[in-house]
Amino acid sequence: MSRVTDPRDRSDADLSRDLSDCMDAINLFLDNRFNESLGLLQPRAKDSMYHGLVYGTILEMQAMMTFEHDDIINAGQMMRQAQETCQRFRKKTSLINRPGADSFTEVELHAEVCYAECLLQRAALIFLQDENMINFIKGGMKVRSSYLIYRELSNLMQSNGFQKGECHVHLQGGISLGVGAFNLTLSLFPPRILKLLEFAGFSGDKDYGLTRLQEGASSYNLRSLMCTMLLLSYYTFLSFILGIGDEDVTEADDLLQPYLSRYPKSAIFLFFAGRIEEIKGNIDEAIRWFEDGCSAQQSWKQFHHMCYWELMWCFAYKGTWKVAYFYADLLSKESRWSKAMYVYMKAAFLSMLPSEEPRPFGESEVELFRLVPTLKQKIAGKSPPTEKYAIRKARRYQAKDPISLPVPALEMMYLWNGFSILGKDAQLTENTLNILCVTENRLFQEPASEYREDDHCSILLLKGLCLKHQGRLTQAEQCFSHIYQSEKKIKLDHHLVPNSLLELSLLYMQQGRTDDAVLLLRRAKNNYKNYSMESRTLFRIHAALSKLKAPDSEENSTDGTNL
Repeated sequence: MSRVTDPRDRSDADLSRDLSDCMDAINLFLDNRFNESLGLLQPRAKDSMYHGLVYGTILEMQAMMTFEHDDIINAGQMMRQAQETCQRFRKKTSLINRPGADSFTEVELHAEVCYAECLLQRAALIFLQDENMINFIKGGMKVRSSYLIYRELSNLMQSNGFQKGECHVHLQGGISLGVGAFNLTLSLFPPRILKLLEFAGFSGDKDYGLTRLQEGASSYNLRSLMCTMLLLSYYTFLSFILGIGDEDVTEADDLLQPYLSRYPKSAIFLFFAGRIEEIKGNIDEAIRWFEDGCSAQQSWKQFHHMCYWELMWCFAYKGTWKVAYFYADLLSKESRWSKAMYVYMKAAFLSMLPSEEPRPFGESEVELFRLVPTLKQKIAGKSPPTEKYAIRKARRYQAKDPISLPVPALEMMYLWNGFSILGKDAQLTENTLNILCVTENRLFQEPASEYREDDHCSILLLKGLCLKHQGRLTQAEQCFSHIYQSEKKIKLDHHLVPNSLLELSLLYMQQGRTDDAVLLLRRAKNNYKNYSMESRTLFRIHAALSKLKAPDSEENSTDGTNL
C-alpha cells in the first residue's frame, strides 16, 4: 500500500527514508544480490520518485546488456512511470522560467533532478530500440530538455537565495552527475556530429565535466555509483576507443580501488579491474580478473558477456586464435548484442589459423563469413557501424571462389584501438609484426587479385603501428605514407586513407612536429566522407586536435555555451 497519496504531504523525513532505502538497494546490487535489490525497490516504485528511478535504472542496465526486446520495453515503461512520479512532485512553475531559489521546497528540487535523469535514460532507451526516425528525434528532444534542466539547477544552486536542505548531498550528487556527464560527453563530439544532434551552439568542457563527476563520485550519495561508473567507462572505453590511445588509467585505478576493497566480488568492479590491466598491457593479469568476474555470480549472465568480449580480445592479442574463437562462439550463442559481429569474429579468428590446421567443431570460415550479412540488425533505424563494416568485408566470400581477407582479426582489432594495448607488450608486438610480414610476403607470391592493393594497404597500416611501437619511426612513416599515396588504387577499403593520415599525424605528434600533424588531421577530416567507421575516425581526429589545442578547422571557432 502506498504511504504517500498526495505529493503535497511529502516531507523531508520521507525523502530521507526513501534515499536510505535506495542506498541499501544499490549496496545489494553491488554485492551481486540483484533480485534482492529489485525486490527492495519494486513495492515503492510507483509512489517514490527515487525508488522508481533506481528501479528503472537497474532494469535499463539489464536491457542494455541483454538487448532482449521485452527487457527494453519493460525498462522503458518503468522509466516512463518513474518520470510521471517525478512530475507529481515537481513545482508547477517551470524551472526554465527562473523562479527564485527560495520558492522551491527540497522535495521539488529533488523532483527536478530525478525528472532530468529519467528524461536522459528514456532517451537512451529510444536510441537503443526505435527504428522510427520521428522517435529518434523525440529522443534527441528529451536529451535537450534534460540538458536545460541540469543547467538551470546548477545556476539555481549558485544563486544567493539558495538554502541547503537535509538531503542536499544527494541533490548535489544528482546535479554533479548530470552536469558532469553532459560536459564530458559533449566535449568528445566533433562539431559536425553535435550539429546533427541538434546541439549546435553548445559545447562541453572536458576538464570541468571530469571535475564534477569526481565530486559526485567522492561524496557518499545516491549517484556516487553512477558518477564512478561513468568515469570508469570514460577512462577505460570512451577516451580509449574514441581517443588516441594514450590516456593514463591511473585515475581510473585510484577510483576503483576503494570500491573493489568494499565489494571484492562485485561483477561490475571485477570487470573494470580487468579492463584497467588490459589497457596497461598486462594481458595475463587482465584475463585473471575477467575470469574472476565470470565466477563471482551466476544470476546475470549479461555480466559474463562483457567479460567474454574482453577475454576474446585478450587471447587475440596473444595470438591464441582458437581460444579467442571459443569466446566469440559463446557470445554468438548467448548474447543478442550483435550476432553479425560475433559470427564475423569467429570467422576472422579461424582464418588466422594455418590452412592445414583442423577447425573447432568442423566449422568453416568461408561459410561463417557468408552467414554474416543474414544476421544484421537495426538500431534507431540504422545498422551499427561495426556491423556494416563486418558485412561489407564479408561480401568477398559470397563468390564461388572467394579471395580471402589477409588478416581480418587484426583489422578488427585496429578498429577497437587494440594496437595501443598490443604495443605495450614488446613480445606481442613482435609476434604480430611477424604475422603481418609473413602475410605481406605471401600476398605478393600469389597471383594478383583485384583486391591486392586494398589488402596490402591494410597490412601496411597495421605493420606501421607495430613499427611505431618498436620505435622504428622512419619505417612506420613509410608504411602510412604508402597508403596515402596509393589512394587512387584502393578499390573498396577507402577508410584506410583517412586512418593512415590520422596515424601519420599521431606519429608526427610523438616527434613534436605539431604543424605537420595538424595539417594532416584537417586533411583527414575535411577531404574524406562516407567511408567505413567514419564517425569513429572523426572522434579520434577530434581527440588529437583537442590534445594539440587546435580547432577542427582553420576558421576561428566561436565558443559554445557550457553548462
